Amino acid sequence: MNKRSGDQLLLPVNPVFIWVTLLVGLMITLTPIGRTPWMPDPLLVLVVFWALQQPRRIGMGIAFVLGLCIDVQFGALLGQHALAYTLIVFAVQALQRRLLWLETPGQTLYLLPFFFGAEALEVAIRVVAGGVFPGLSIFIAPLVNTLLWPIASYLLLAPQRRPPDPDENRPL
Repeated sequence: MNKRSGDQLLLPVNPVFIWVTLLVGLMITLTPIGRTPWMPDPLLVLVVFWALQQPRRIGMGIAFVLGLCIDVQFGALLGQHALAYTLIVFAVQALQRRLLWLETPGQTLYLLPFFFGAEALEVAIRVVAGGVFPGLSIFIAPLVNTLLWPIASYLLLAPQRRPPDPDENRPL
């Protein structure tokens, strides 16, 4: 990860923490509270976050498998969420260096079209397969996903933040 002046140096992330957060996101997404059109996709936000922060650990394969889990749970067309998750992770990893240079509000604005694109792709696949168009309210979910980004970014980077250590012998 690139270091801007004034940024805090982060500790290495624990791989167990990555997998626990993804499992918690999967469990939240799989809760049987009903799939309303405006319901955010916390698993997608977590997959995008870890694909951006740790691209060597979380990539398109993990995104595809988690998308298949969502497809099976919701009874959706098999591969609908998997394709959307995979494409958004591909786009985020292709622009990873640019995204990491941005502050969290900039990342939020930059990721808004990605979340909209993933939702539009899912709706397009559903409609092409013979489903009905759920209405424009389906596009509220990407806005909620985008609003979750700063919260997720702050909470998921919190364990990696190093406490300030004013030691004259170590500049870091």
